[in-house]
Amino acid sequence: MKVLVVGNGGREHAIAWKLVQSPQVSLCLCVPGNGGTANLAKCENISLSVEDFAGISELCKDNQIDLVIVGPEVPLSLGITNYLQAENIKVFGPDQVGAQIEASKSWAKALMDEAGVPTALGETFTDAKLAQEYIAQQGAPIVVKADGLAAGKGVIVASTVEEAQNAIAELFELGFEKLVVEEFLVGEEVSVLALTDGITVRPLLPAQDHKRIGEGDTGNNTGGMGVYAPAPIAPPQFMEKITQEVLQPTVETLRKRGIDYRGVLYAGLMVHEGEIKLLEYNCRFGDPETQAILPLLETPLEEILLACAEQRLSEFPSLKWKAASSVCVVLASEGYPGTYEKEKEITGIDQAEQQPAVVFHAGTKMQLGQLVTDGGRVLGVTATGETFTDAIAQVYQAVEKIDFEGKYYRRDIGHRALKH
Repeated sequence: MKVLVVGNGGREHAIAWKLVQSPQVSLCLCVPGNGGTANLAKCENISLSVEDFAGISELCKDNQIDLVIVGPEVPLSLGITNYLQAENIKVFGPDQVGAQIEASKSWAKALMDEAGVPTALGETFTDAKLAQEYIAQQGAPIVVKADGLAAGKGVIVASTVEEAQNAIAELFELGFEKLVVEEFLVGEEVSVLALTDGITVRPLLPAQDHKRIGEGDTGNNTGGMGVYAPAPIAPPQFMEKITQEVLQPTVETLRKRGIDYRGVLYAGLMVHEGEIKLLEYNCRFGDPETQAILPLLETPLEEILLACAEQRLSEFPSLKWKAASSVCVVLASEGYPGTYEKEKEITGIDQAEQQPAVVFHAGTKMQLGQLVTDGGRVLGVTATGETFTDAIAQVYQAVEKIDFEGKYYRRDIGHRALKH
């Protein structure tokens, strides 16, 4: 089987890493890939833009690609699936209409209401003054969400009315035409990434991300500073509840609307005293959740993704998992999520992988034969163990082996898992 992975982050490295482990996969092309995928066996980076649909289509035909797996949300929201399907190429990833579940917060909110999914109370605004008046009435804490793709940074949890009103003004100034303002939900967050072929739903292991830049979950929101799986807050019985109350009704509502959704349905959920509320949906694999979840998956990844693309996921009554715990710690550039410098030399990855751990590349590139930083989130280091205590000890031993100028990471990834 020949596959093509679209994207260049840690998530795409993890997907490619998992795929090439299978004897059934003979070739994995990464468009454009990164410094990590460049070194994988059976893997080749192709220097094309993720938005070059014609180039990707040509590449698929030239290499007789059996399945395209789309990593990031941007090409999905621009219609890569529609384009490739029209060329008779199989794709894992929703079409352009389905991708609105992430690309438009207001569209997703209307879908949640139609599906009867438990979610936060909120309103959609196209006028800054009306939004600010609403916030003054509701009070704080309150949540402001940009209606559009914002690379994981379009959600502001405001602790004061003034902060929320400033966020409204800033997001409209940035060019967003719509905003969603929602009640602040209390509880513990959990990410559930589910695979679907548009009919059947199969959730992956629940994960818990650490979004804030600072230890103790303080400071600015980021794309994710670390994650662990399976999250103890969502045991198997609770996962069944999530499938029945959130995932299945959403897929059925998408179908009712005539949307053929084949890909990842990623639910960001808030859990409080045994009750669940849906915070948001994403239309793709999470990053860094994928880096913690895939090392525990025993069912061949290419088989389930192809089954989704061919609408026969029901052939997999369940997925097989290792009885282990997994922790991923993100190493970031100094200054992230604000401004940061690139092209800092990276050393120690080979030593880290002897720990044992797996190092997934996010913002890296090869420059004159040397691996250098090329993004805010640079690497994701993942370790698995019999318990979370084991996995956390392993992962931090590996993290210490890696070095680059300005390396920053949180030292408390997994702190909630230990409490449970």
